[in-house]
Amino acid sequence: TVGNDEGGVRAIQRALDAGINLIDTAEVYGNGKSESLVGRAVRDRRDQAVVATKSSKGSPAYLREAVDRSLKNLALNHIDLYYLHRVDADVPIEESVGAMAEMVKAGKVRAIGLSEAGPDTIRRAHAVHPIAALQTEYSLLQRDPERDLFPVTRALGITFVAYSPLHRGLLTGSIRSAADLAANDWRAQVPRFQGANLAANVARLGALEAIAKKKGA
Repeated sequence: TVGNDEGGVRAIQRALDAGINLIDTAEVYGNGKSESLVGRAVRDRRDQAVVATKSSKGSPAYLREAVDRSLKNLALNHIDLYYLHRVDADVPIEESVGAMAEMVKAGKVRAIGLSEAGPDTIRRAHAVHPIAALQTEYSLLQRDPERDLFPVTRALGITFVAYSPLHRGLLTGSIRSAADLAANDWRAQVPRFQGANLAANVARLGALEAIAKKKGA
């Protein structure tokens, strides 16, 4: 939404009209620009939206500054779901989650989440404060979470939020070769969209396409 402000706001409001209520952003998306657009879109419909955003770093000092910055960008008085965007390798997860738990107590955040965290990290985090959600890539072409993450999230009652459920566009069937990506498309730098990797991924779509055709989907 960052490239077209009004279009971005309208897209979010149309999603709310359609009953989509989880609106997910992050401080790093457009350096706060995405947060400001989300805030504009939901301001008059706050009770219809579950607003999620993310901190880029995990030190307690950074988190305390980041949550206030995000609240200012959003122009909202609380964040429904506040994620640690990536586990900070330089900070014990207990310290990060401890700082996020303080935000819950202060009323700035309703619930906290993690993104791209492994099973042991999730358990350690959950022992400090309940983790409401884990956001990780998951699709019909990326099913690793079924093996190591789903057992943990199910056992602890943590909601699993899938990102890139269409495998960054591959599952739409519109990308068959590198030529289908514009020169400035960031996906051209992603290994799964390059050379033999892309050819192998497209070949894997055959079985899914057969099912979709049979179902008229």
